[in-house]
Amino acid sequence: MTYAHTAQAIADVATSADVLFDYLDDQASLGSHMQKPSMMMLGGRMSYEFDEARGRTIGSFIKMRGNILGLVLSVEEVITERQPPRHKVWETRGPLNFLVISAYRMGFEISALGRAASRLRVFIDYDYPATIAAKFLGPMFGPIYARWSVNRMANDATNAFEGSARS
Repeated sequence: MTYAHTAQAIADVATSADVLFDYLDDQASLGSHMQKPSMMMLGGRMSYEFDEARGRTIGSFIKMRGNILGLVLSVEEVITERQPPRHKVWETRGPLNFLVISAYRMGFEISALGRAASRLRVFIDYDYPATIAAKFLGPMFGPIYARWSVNRMANDATNAFEGSARS
């Protein structure tokens, strides 16, 4: 599937590609920014539900559910690509109930910068929702939300290994 919009964040992380992949392969850690109230989430937050594989195999699914300003939001994602320690991709499936983005493909790529450093690229390819309200909200807030999400994931990974001797 192709998507109309994209956002990405690139960061250098002070750990090996193997260790970084293990950290990011834990979807609860990767998406921890969604589980905490924030201004971007208008004070709301999402909770996760995993299958037995917890998002660590191709075909594994992840469900997120939460609410913002009293509106119930939900999404189901499926892991479509996974090549440790280099990259992982997941996509939405089924009905999606988000306000500013619709179907999306998200993932990360890791390249080694030596034994104890890696370059991380987090990306999201997405469409705007088709509802009447979203035709206004999507173009206005979709790019802001997409950039926030990939930047948070990249920054959280960088911060997890900052000052660390892990490799």
